[in-house]
Amino acid sequence: MIKILKCGEVSRSEIFARTIPTVNVEDAVTAIIKNVKENGDRALREYTLKFDGADLKELLVSSEEIEEALGLVEPEFLEILNKAAANIRKFHSRQVRNSFIINDEDGIVIGQKVIPIERVGLYVPGGTAAYPSTVLMDSIPAKLAGCKEVAITTPCGKDGKVNPVILAAASIAGVDRIYKIGGAQAIAALAYGTETVNKVDKIVGPGNAYVAEAKRQVYGIVSIDMIAGPSEILALADGKSNPRYVAADLLSQAEHDRMASAVLVTDDAEFAVKVSEEIEKQLAVLPRCDIARASIDNNGKIIVADDLREAIDIANEIAPEHLELCVDNPFDYLDSIKNAGSVFMGRYCPEALGDYFAGPNHTLPTSGTARFSSPLSVDDFVKKTQYTYYTEGALSKVAEDIGYFAEKEGLSGHARSAVIRSRDRK
Repeated sequence: MIKILKCGEVSRSEIFARTIPTVNVEDAVTAIIKNVKENGDRALREYTLKFDGADLKELLVSSEEIEEALGLVEPEFLEILNKAAANIRKFHSRQVRNSFIINDEDGIVIGQKVIPIERVGLYVPGGTAAYPSTVLMDSIPAKLAGCKEVAITTPCGKDGKVNPVILAAASIAGVDRIYKIGGAQAIAALAYGTETVNKVDKIVGPGNAYVAEAKRQVYGIVSIDMIAGPSEILALADGKSNPRYVAADLLSQAEHDRMASAVLVTDDAEFAVKVSEEIEKQLAVLPRCDIARASIDNNGKIIVADDLREAIDIANEIAPEHLELCVDNPFDYLDSIKNAGSVFMGRYCPEALGDYFAGPNHTLPTSGTARFSSPLSVDDFVKKTQYTYYTEGALSKVAEDIGYFAEKEGLSGHARSAVIRSRDRK
């Protein structure tokens, strides 16, 4: 059963402890990246045959394959994908930034240009489950940012075909290119380019330990969004919450990964026991019960705090990927939440609403990085360039100040570059 810990009766280390996977994949990933750099498409085909069992002739999904996939997906699901895409666009369109210019002094113009990243690559997992939601969440902000080319890499099946729901979501989101490759080799291909795969400027999207390590190794050659860890949920709930609902929400993340973290923080000890019992009942009928059971055993816990204020302090210290506020009047507590990737407000707002449909992004900081990181957004797909223009007269007014400043830093060359123009003018 899930562990129940009461504040004041256990150490802080027990409260905040988490099992972290320690699989060493660095050397294997280094070898894969080297092979892809040197052998391009040939290496990709070899890895796809080895890991996915598919003997590919073409690495790029054709327009005919996309049309075929659209015909295979139920019309009802296509409608749901379109509704979700509309919500995601509505939310992320508010994030679009504009360039600005300041010209309120004679002879001086300063400003900032917001420029879309030219090419981005989105990694979409395809191992134990297919994730069309990731396609929508990662590609729609890129399209809103104005990226010239948005490409997806995702593993194919043994038949050499990509899951139809992935292709349907990509079509709805307006993705430009889709590659039938997964794993560290896909990250290497996006970073360095091959005969078929166009080199990109940034890679985003979640993946397994090999994908995460590959992103870490290619960072600097390309930009990345984050090094994502296993999924996390923290439900902050009082005793008036329904234990069935809270247990279901915890298991919604536990079924993701054996190393996922499902945590309840409550101020009611009786409620803690009820949720624990309910988790056992629901685990018994959960199709992915083996994965969820391992997650609960590895990282599941219920923390009983003295009051909601202490519960919030614990939540802020854990800094979870997903935080549910299962309380009355959740907006009363929102300003107290300082560290969380995404917050779900009230008793009728399960985390799954954010995974699929509501509109805010589901690519979120994990492993406590919500202390300093943000959800994926349109900002991740743009860069900013600033510019400065001074006339001769405007520079002459401040040149001596610049020179004085530079000399204080011991950089006479800097000083000279400013004052030489001003003094020549005199």
